[in-house]
Amino acid sequence: MARAADALLLLSFGGPEGPDEVLPFLENVTRGRGVPPERLAEVAQHYLHFGGVSPINALNRDIIAAVERELAATGPRLPVYFGNRNWHPMVEDTLARMTADGVRSALVFPTSAWGGYSGCRQYDEDLARARAAVGPEAPELVKLRQYFDHPLLVAAFADAVRAARDTLPAAHRAVARLVFTAHSVPVSADAAAGPPADGGRLYSRQVAEAARLCAAATGFDDYDVVWQSRSGPPHIPWLEPDIVDHLETLADKGFESVIVCPVGFVSDHLEVIWDLDNEAAEKAGELGLSFARAATPGIDPRFAEMVVELIGEHVRGVNPRRLGTVPGYGCTTDGAPCAVDCCAPPRRPPGR
Repeated sequence: MARAADALLLLSFGGPEGPDEVLPFLENVTRGRGVPPERLAEVAQHYLHFGGVSPINALNRDIIAAVERELAATGPRLPVYFGNRNWHPMVEDTLARMTADGVRSALVFPTSAWGGYSGCRQYDEDLARARAAVGPEAPELVKLRQYFDHPLLVAAFADAVRAARDTLPAAHRAVARLVFTAHSVPVSADAAAGPPADGGRLYSRQVAEAARLCAAATGFDDYDVVWQSRSGPPHIPWLEPDIVDHLETLADKGFESVIVCPVGFVSDHLEVIWDLDNEAAEKAGELGLSFARAATPGIDPRFAEMVVELIGEHVRGVNPRRLGTVPGYGCTTDGAPCAVDCCAPPRRPPGR
């Protein structure tokens, strides 16, 4: 059913935009998780390698500009706001500004296509926290549905894979191994992802489905799905294999070239640049593998088209378009998860 909206809020993770912001940002990200200071210092060096600036905020502003152009061209004419979970502009501050601007009902586009706690339910919690901070005058917020298998997203990734393949030496293109990556999460968190009746593992199943759709669109019959950016304690199992370890496996099997597609990421933010363009590319070089990394879809014009199409599902009653068969869940309102006990928050150690 079509429903009115006054604005769009792009809701994202956040990132530092200067050296002095790196540690406070990382402390926000890891608060309550028991991450030791030495691990924070190690991760901080990744940011400081790039001048203490994560590209994620700038990339999100680029996405917003593209969405604004698409909205101006096709409608509906909505102002677009920007808020983050972990760093400025914080979603609480953005929602306060929206309230002062007279917004009463807003759609929310999260820069995560997935189910699971950190990619879906935690954004619901962000919205609920922000509304509570603003008070009863805060606008109604409707978070848009998961979009991991939207045709425009799949098409953008597929073209990026083709473009990456074309950068390989000509003799390697036809035999290159296609490898998809997404952010690893604890195995227990993946097991709890999705409504209990759905059987869990929603996040890893959605990632696998997006990879399948992209591979099919690019003509690859065989490919791999691996993980990156693990950040938890070593004694806690996370989704594996890691991309760097997997490159060693490919070399042992006799592969000479690899195309890496970060299907789990909307933009080339720091984890993509560090884990793939630095660590994975360096390991590939050590192993003698030709290495090509596909671009993420945020800079593709079809990404903004997809966002506006998701908006249209609400304000114009446009029928949702999905290519996959793995479940994807719909909108949530005012910070309420889409199902009871869906994507339960991870358990923290006592006293943390």
